[in-house]
Amino acid sequence: MILRSFFLLVTACSAVAFTIHVAPDGNDAWSGRVAKRDGTNGPNATITAALEAARAARRVQPGDPIEIQLRAGRYQLDRTITLAPADSNLTIAAYQNERPVLSGGRRITEWRKVSDTPTRWQAKVPEANWYFRSLFINGLRKQRARVPNEGFHRIQGPSSQDKPVRLKFKPGDIKKEWAGRGDVEVVALLAWSNIRMFIRDVDETNSVATLSGNPRPSNKEDNARYYIENASEGLDSPGEWYLDRTTRVITYLAQPGEDLTNAEVIAPHLDDLLLLQGEPNNPVRNVTLRGLTFSHTDWDPGTNGYADTQAAVAIRGDVRAEFAANCVIEDCIFGQLAGYAVELGRGCRNFRVTGNEIADIGAGAVRIGEPARRTDPLDMNHGHTITDNHAHHLGLVYPPACGVLIMQSGTNRVAHNHIHHLYYTAVSVGWNWGYQETPCRANIIEFNHLHDVGQGMLSDMGAVYTLGIQKGTVVRNNLIHDVNSFTYGGWGLYTDEGSSDIILENNVVYRTKSAGFHQHYGRDNIVRNNVFAFGKEYQLMRSREEDHVSFIFTNNIVYFDSGGLLGSYWKNDKFRMDHNIYFDARTPKPGDIQFAAATFEQWQARSHDRNSLLPIPSSRMRRTTTSP
Repeated sequence: MILRSFFLLVTACSAVAFTIHVAPDGNDAWSGRVAKRDGTNGPNATITAALEAARAARRVQPGDPIEIQLRAGRYQLDRTITLAPADSNLTIAAYQNERPVLSGGRRITEWRKVSDTPTRWQAKVPEANWYFRSLFINGLRKQRARVPNEGFHRIQGPSSQDKPVRLKFKPGDIKKEWAGRGDVEVVALLAWSNIRMFIRDVDETNSVATLSGNPRPSNKEDNARYYIENASEGLDSPGEWYLDRTTRVITYLAQPGEDLTNAEVIAPHLDDLLLLQGEPNNPVRNVTLRGLTFSHTDWDPGTNGYADTQAAVAIRGDVRAEFAANCVIEDCIFGQLAGYAVELGRGCRNFRVTGNEIADIGAGAVRIGEPARRTDPLDMNHGHTITDNHAHHLGLVYPPACGVLIMQSGTNRVAHNHIHHLYYTAVSVGWNWGYQETPCRANIIEFNHLHDVGQGMLSDMGAVYTLGIQKGTVVRNNLIHDVNSFTYGGWGLYTDEGSSDIILENNVVYRTKSAGFHQHYGRDNIVRNNVFAFGKEYQLMRSREEDHVSFIFTNNIVYFDSGGLLGSYWKNDKFRMDHNIYFDARTPKPGDIQFAAATFEQWQARSHDRNSLLPIPSSRMRRTTTSP
């Protein structure tokens, strides 16, 4: 009995985490073993010191769980926190219900008013080589000097495919002197992508500006919108700022009520905050991040600027993992960041990202997998759970970013998330154009609320967007509404190039610009038991005809009061539609509904919708059937 009790006591003690406390008023010379200072001992002051203590403890007791608890306050990071395989079984968490902030920024102080303009404030950047592109004042992101202040200029005619880009502008919109400064940027929106490049030369005679980089093939749109950022002449509206690279003086035009003498002004010093960096045969395991706030990172377009292909795919996560497994990110806040908030990259498996608030983000919320298709099992990415997150106001630097982007990754579950107010797709699944087999399969997208997608900024998007063959992928029980593109392509459920073997069921989709459901091309998808309502232009679209069956469309309700029922191409009959209800609220006679230029009777004669209903707006319902 005594031996058994001793064994249970030892087992219980070994399960208790070695706890290290950190507080802004702590001291790195202290032990960190107590949460509050007691005169001679207390918490550490920095996360760096706590990690050193944790690693020292781990050398004594390898494998034991360790927890670092952070008291409330802002922790200014001098460099990216990097956790290696030796840091496995580690928790970094908020102390009780407090809210510690891990900040990649530094405060700008000693502001003074410029005498000739009461709302104009200036401060000297204290470090010679510190150049930043983001600024946050009292928790709000501020706009770099922008021309025009509202709306956009227009490229004159087709966008350039020259290398480098040659932008044709309306006379007066771009100034010759901007080319000599080296850091005045053109930000152009092109279909579903964008570019951000520097002005290198201006031909005022022909109204052509030569930019710093080469375009991507997807960077095409006639009369596309663009604006200028970071020209000193653009500093003319309250809330704007400009950093003179030569003098290191930052100028800000205050908004009503702002007094920078007692404001918290933070500029980012880091491009990312935390990296879990494992090895193919030795991943980081069992790391938990809980109750933390991650803020204040910057972005850098590179020497020649930036050109997107799709989904801001070149932009990495500010909290990122590679070769890591069985980790948790929960109850955290991600805000005032420049990239994707979270990235689960190469070799990551079985993460749980749950209950986080993700807002005011330069790119998207969560990025999973890689563009590259890996063949070594150790490199593959799979098995993540992304649930109960609130992600909103995304794409503030890179508009093509997605809320959740899944590339070459399978067996993930994206569920019960609220994603809204972004400029491109809310949930994107797949990274393969065409019919090749890929690792992207068996992903479950369910019970998400997705709305205010696109917001008229970009084109060719869906609330849920898929690519390629995806056996076992299911999109179900999602509430989707208010999807609006700039020109074409504001869709609810969008099965794009090669999307195949996907089930889309039990979704409610309404108020979409182009259609509730659109299939570009693919095969053998099943669209069943959904509600599609109030599509502005069309309700359903199919934009490529192929020799195989595109999809089966059954047991759906389609209710509309504007636009047409079917858009694009429906001639070859390589699709199956039946047991649906179609209701046009504009009170037509049932025969007035057109099925791609065919009457309902002609449509049924082509073997479609023989058991479907066309209710009429009265107390009686009409059911039309035709014998097979």
